[in-house]
Amino acid sequence: MTAPDHRYRAELHMHSCWSLLDGASSPDELILRARDLGYEALALTDHDGLYGSMEFAQAAKAFGIRAITGAEVTLAGGCHLTLLAATVEGYNNLCRLLSTSHLGSVRKEPRLPIDALAGRTRGLIALTGCKRGAVPSLVAAGDMAGAAAALLRYADWFGRENVYIELQQNLVHGDTERCRRLVDLAREHGVRYVATNDVHYHERARHRLQDVMTAIRHRSTLEASHRERRENSEYYLKPPEEMEELFAEWPEALDEGARIAERCTFDLATDLDYHFPDYVTPDGSTADEYLEAVCRQAARERYGLIGGGIPPAVEERLREELRLVRKHGLSGFFLIHRELLELSKQVAEEVRGKHSARARSGLPPGRGRGSSVSSILCYLIGLSHVDPIKHNLFLGRFLSDEISSVPDIDLDFPRDIREQLILRVYEHFGKEHAALVASFPTYKLRSAIRDVGKALGIAESELDRLAKRAGWGSGGDIATEMARYPEYASKIDAPIWRDLIELSEQISRFPRHLSQHVGGMVISTKPIVELVPVEQAAMEGRYICQWDKDSVDDARFIKIDFLALGMLSLVEECSDLIAEQHGRIEDLSRIDFNDPAVYDMICEADTVGVFQIESRAQMQMLPRTRPRSIEDLTVQVAIIRPGPIVGGAVNPYVRHRQAQLADPDFRPPFDHPSLEPVLGETLGVILYQEQVLQAAIAVAGFSEGQAEALRRAMSRKRSRENMNRFLEMFLAGARARGVSDQVAQTVFEKIVAFAEFGFPKSHSAAFAFLAYQSAWLRRYYTVEFTCALLNAQPMGFYPPHVLTHDAKRHGVTVLSPDINRSGATCTVEDGALRIGFGYVRGMGSEAAQAVAGERAQNGAYASPAGFVRRMATVEGGPRQEAIENLVQVGAFDEFGLNRRELLWQIGLLYRPPNAQLALPLPVAQDCVRLDDMRTWERMTADYRLLSLSPGYHPM
Repeated sequence: MTAPDHRYRAELHMHSCWSLLDGASSPDELILRARDLGYEALALTDHDGLYGSMEFAQAAKAFGIRAITGAEVTLAGGCHLTLLAATVEGYNNLCRLLSTSHLGSVRKEPRLPIDALAGRTRGLIALTGCKRGAVPSLVAAGDMAGAAAALLRYADWFGRENVYIELQQNLVHGDTERCRRLVDLAREHGVRYVATNDVHYHERARHRLQDVMTAIRHRSTLEASHRERRENSEYYLKPPEEMEELFAEWPEALDEGARIAERCTFDLATDLDYHFPDYVTPDGSTADEYLEAVCRQAARERYGLIGGGIPPAVEERLREELRLVRKHGLSGFFLIHRELLELSKQVAEEVRGKHSARARSGLPPGRGRGSSVSSILCYLIGLSHVDPIKHNLFLGRFLSDEISSVPDIDLDFPRDIREQLILRVYEHFGKEHAALVASFPTYKLRSAIRDVGKALGIAESELDRLAKRAGWGSGGDIATEMARYPEYASKIDAPIWRDLIELSEQISRFPRHLSQHVGGMVISTKPIVELVPVEQAAMEGRYICQWDKDSVDDARFIKIDFLALGMLSLVEECSDLIAEQHGRIEDLSRIDFNDPAVYDMICEADTVGVFQIESRAQMQMLPRTRPRSIEDLTVQVAIIRPGPIVGGAVNPYVRHRQAQLADPDFRPPFDHPSLEPVLGETLGVILYQEQVLQAAIAVAGFSEGQAEALRRAMSRKRSRENMNRFLEMFLAGARARGVSDQVAQTVFEKIVAFAEFGFPKSHSAAFAFLAYQSAWLRRYYTVEFTCALLNAQPMGFYPPHVLTHDAKRHGVTVLSPDINRSGATCTVEDGALRIGFGYVRGMGSEAAQAVAGERAQNGAYASPAGFVRRMATVEGGPRQEAIENLVQVGAFDEFGLNRRELLWQIGLLYRPPNAQLALPLPVAQDCVRLDDMRTWERMTADYRLLSLSPGYHPM
């Protein structure tokens, strides 16, 4: 630990791995090293963002170090400026400035216009930056007048008392002379100066990784990136005594850091002023009153008894949930979700058409998944389609007296509705008040091997072979992988391969780039751009905040999940096709959910394309468990998951299920009688997340809050100490309830074994209904289902050739693409399935639409030559290769021409767009005679160019 009389106690310029592919240490590594060195405060100043700021603030708080939130901003022209948030207002301004930098620049190249600083500097402290800062770079160039002008401009904007000249001594030639000139400049203009070290890693040895990351960033190698790499290994978090030695000429610069740290009172972990949007009721009542009125009206409509009453079980559950919602102040939260659902209905009406078949098929625009499905409030206000009373769903996983965070409500939408809904949310709440949540793909074993290995100059062919053989784990145990193969085992001790092993372990779990969360969105009363920086997403018109879901949760932002579910898109299209082909609307909410024919099909594992139960593992399971109800399907959806598999629940469940099928009076064994009410429906094993909570409550007397804390501890990266603490609590609670330590230990081990990914029962039930609906459609409308399934690809487990072969096995005729009959996508034609133009290699969506659209507008194509001429005038029409592929898959067969000869003629007829006009000479029809393609050649062309074979199969 550092002695208390050290002058250097705060490092104010520091980069972590969240300076993507530049900082070579994680926030945790930096904080732990700072604690060991005795630092009192650290500022995280990553490049142009606050990506890791919440993680840093939370970790620093845990170790008693003051976390200062900041960023190194890139100004227009490429100069750097270090900004620190001293107050809440300063933090809001920092977020605004970073958002302006990203939103006003080319994506991934943020540049802040210098004049944008004016009016956004209150509460901020400015340091003049590293040697790429405007002031230091002008001083180094000998332009003292220019440096003075830049410094005074900052002083005007920030206030002279809030501007500090940064001094950095990294033992690079010119550092000392530059520092002397900077001190002279500061003294001349009455500005203070502070020592920093431009930290990029927590210890000197990590400079090797920083060099490699620089090479990766520049898509180069260590040998070829000498100019881009840092000059030496001095950019580590130095012990205070080393800093004091480096800055012995200017000891006052050492003291200034601690004084600046004292001024920075803003604490990101506690001081964010976030508010979820208020819900304004239409009748002037409170949100509590309005939510209850809406729910009671819906309860009378769904459950109503004669005379207008509500069944006692419903009344009891409704009162309990309303009590919990009021206790936690969540009425507005539920009503805002209801408002968003109403918004989705408007979007669905526009996308589907008000009177379309899918609009009248009983399909809501969105449906709930996850633990929220257990809530009767969600069921009554339309956020869920599953009755939690009828299906005995446990509420405590979603809502309890002791919840530590706002519950999640996940909503699934068809893809087209979801994309439009996101844009509508921006319009509804304002672009500054809504943003998508970020995701950060991290380095795993394979990506580390490839990127680090390329930077080291190892041959790509060797790296590819090793990466393909390596596992999917996120760790960096490359030595173990190499030892498994003789050709690599002999290289483990070679220096360059030792470097690969060591550096890949170091880069493991570091973020690689910014991406978008699958569906998370945050909305706020206060502008989001003042709470977390926002930047452009890859898709135009969408904006993404710089925090991932964990940071959003730590900030206590309320995240709304709009998820795209391909099966919903499929079911909607299938409803349209049924109406077109059969002239009737199938209300999928009112079909027979106990149809023996559907369950017979499922029990025979005839489930290719069926939602959630089509995998090979499910197909092996279905004939053994023989589901005959929605409840059975709920189990089936949940059982093939890592949690039940790793927890050893699958085989015992199958044995007990088969025993139950053989003897309806069979009673499964339980580790303790108190578990029978909890595990009875799953025949004595843990299959659902809720059962983890319920088992802890039943055996050890845990409260719902304690049980949820145990579940969270298991689902996150857990420490031995934390799990031992829960074990002690569990054993003590079990003893108090008369359960032996041996039994309690056995139950606890089974609970912990379930720690891998598993479904809540509520989630499984929601998916079970969709699984049954898709099975019902496949059973009774096979051609329409297969058509929609092909149009929804990529989705599920099987490629198109498997899907079409399965359809043919069920009597469906599959027709090749036809220039005058196919659509852009697959269609149903006189009871047969016609493959669409989009399936032909080289066509693409735009070309497929162009071919179908031109035909719809100007009539059928009279000849291949006419087709080629018309396509030459259509924007986005197919190019020569795509037209030749159409020929090879039989799209022109109706004209009675030999495919090989037609290919020859296409070569003579086709002229690229903007090419010189061809002479108006006739093309000889008999200029060449070629044998037609044989059956085997046609089949291989189909597989090569369509990824399926409509008419032939090699088996």
